[in-house]
Amino acid sequence: MLIGEYKHTLDTKKRLSLPSKWRKELGKKLVITRGLDNCLFVYPLREWQKITSKIDQLPLGQADTRSFNRFFLSGAVEVEVDTVGRILVPDFLKEFAVLDSKVVLAGIHNRIEIWNEDKWEHYKRTIEKEADTLAEKLGDIGVL
Repeated sequence: MLIGEYKHTLDTKKRLSLPSKWRKELGKKLVITRGLDNCLFVYPLREWQKITSKIDQLPLGQADTRSFNRFFLSGAVEVEVDTVGRILVPDFLKEFAVLDSKVVLAGIHNRIEIWNEDKWEHYKRTIEKEADTLAEKLGDIGVL
């Protein structure tokens, strides 16, 4: 399970070290794509295949489905983890998430999110204030 929050540096060659704790679970091939809230989503290949098989089942006739497919799938790139546990973040994804040298990797169960550190800190402060309300909503549908 991919959980936790790690601060890392994106080097000048756009390489990012993955936390050693996650490397075995992630495997050698990953998929990076545009995520929601202006972060990047990183999936192990097996999880990516599950996601895309669900997306394949969505009705193509729906405009919002087509739009989301274009957003999510056209921005996807398969990357390999190098021998020292780094991945290369493509320029267009770096620009999308406004990544500079300081980034946060957040483990979200079956994926990793890569955030600009300042944006993550702002988002985290906001969501922490709303945690009780969110928990109540999840309780209403039987999650918590």
